[in-house]
Amino acid sequence: MIHVEAIPILRDNYAWAIHDGRRAALVDPGEAAPILAWLDRRGISLAGILVTHHHHDHVGGIRELLARASVPVFGPTRGAAPAHEVADGDNIVLPGLDLVVTAMATPGHTLDHVCYHGFGHLFCGDTLFSCGCGRLFEGTPADMHASLTRLAGLPGATLMHCAHEYTLANIVFALEVEPDNADLQRRHAEALSARKLGRPTLPVDLATERVTNPFLRCNVDTVVNAASNHAGYPVNAGVDTFTVVRAWKDEA
Repeated sequence: MIHVEAIPILRDNYAWAIHDGRRAALVDPGEAAPILAWLDRRGISLAGILVTHHHHDHVGGIRELLARASVPVFGPTRGAAPAHEVADGDNIVLPGLDLVVTAMATPGHTLDHVCYHGFGHLFCGDTLFSCGCGRLFEGTPADMHASLTRLAGLPGATLMHCAHEYTLANIVFALEVEPDNADLQRRHAEALSARKLGRPTLPVDLATERVTNPFLRCNVDTVVNAASNHAGYPVNAGVDTFTVVRAWKDEA
């Protein structure tokens, strides 16, 4: 049986372990020590590494992990050497796990950002967060909006695994945009309960994100109207609304 578990690292990152109880592929191992402790505690061997993008909090543990076990690394080559570079649509067989994930190019947060989708799961790094999305360090609003639209088109039952525990802070902002969104209010209560118990707010299914995440709702009247009110002028649905809402979030 395949399991996907969050390993807390750094301040608020998660590395995700895809494992069968014996071998594990890791997604975005930004710090080695907690991951090595997790592997040793479980008696699980490292089988491979997936990287979504080159930021240090996603790749910082790779060299130390490779010193423990020589395993393949897949992802953008920038910051993740040595890596097998992946391109949009590439199918990657996770070593030792008999699983295949498909790479999806999702520029916006960085130009080289890649997400991985397969076996009912999405590993989306810093492109999509629960009730939020990544900052635009390299890409344009149009890039990010296109990437998010593509991710939102995956099946609603897909479980989303992002790389940071940002959910509560994102919900505070999302409620500014849509204060009367009952689905968002329910998600807020669930996330608060999870964090009080020391549990991650993730994964979350994409169907929930579609009704709670303002960055996936830039064609919905309530979000378009909120963006127009914030901007002080009428804003078109889609990319223009996304641009206003992303700038609004950056101000928050």
